[in-house]
Amino acid sequence: MKIGIICTSFHKEEMESMLHYATEQSISNGFEISVIKWVPGVMEIPLAINRMITENNLEGIVTLGIIEEGKTQHGAVMGQAVISSIISLQLKYNIPIGLGIIGPGAKKEHIQPRIEPHSRAAVNAITKMKN
Repeated sequence: MKIGIICTSFHKEEMESMLHYATEQSISNGFEISVIKWVPGVMEIPLAINRMITENNLEGIVTLGIIEEGKTQHGAVMGQAVISSIISLQLKYNIPIGLGIIGPGAKKEHIQPRIEPHSRAAVNAITKMKN
């Protein structure tokens, strides 16, 4: 199964760890990672998904990102819009998309413990939905 992985550039150190775990899980699940795309932030993930699907012959996509808790509702609103867009793209193209986004509303102390499980779960979601 050929897949793509999308990573956000915010929280670069944490994202590199998430990519490591997602890559490790992908290999364990027998996937071929055809493309890895870095985007500025979570808001750009839906466009990257659309481009990946239309420009590559992929059978699944893993999304990795972090939406940290802020002082306003910006993260919650953005998270809802992004996740809604991801669901729409998944249904439009009939391709499983694993959601490895920590948050919205993640507190700094909650990010590190979620890096590995969220990354692996996103890969495993497309594994379970590939058929």
